[in-house]
Amino acid sequence: MDDARPIKVLLAKLGLDGHDRGVKVVARALQDAGMEVVYMGMRVTPETVADRAQEEAADVIGISLLSGAHKKLMQAMVKATEEREIRDETLILVGGTIPEGDEEELAAMGIDGVFPVGSSLADIENFIREHRKPRA
Repeated sequence: MDDARPIKVLLAKLGLDGHDRGVKVVARALQDAGMEVVYMGMRVTPETVADRAQEEAADVIGISLLSGAHKKLMQAMVKATEEREIRDETLILVGGTIPEGDEEELAAMGIDGVFPVGSSLADIENFIREHRKPRA
């Protein structure tokens, strides 16, 4: 792992979700913590995010969802990273409106971390630092 470079975090809103205040707060907190943050904006596809993550050599993909379509969209996100062969070196996180009972299912499909509404910014930062994957 190259500890000399800052951790690179790619943030996005998948699907038709139109509220991005929370993800912008997370982006600012991670920037303030010394991470390099790229925010792709709203209404992007898992494939577009995975392509950008590959181009940017992102350490982390963070997805913010409030729409209720988190299972389907995150399954597609994992698949897109696998197809680009970046899954083993990219931490995939999801935050937003995630019902408590869905965390286990998301973990089983390959999501590394789940941060429901109300999660602390410090917890997100610490999780990233503790679980960052080595780059190939």
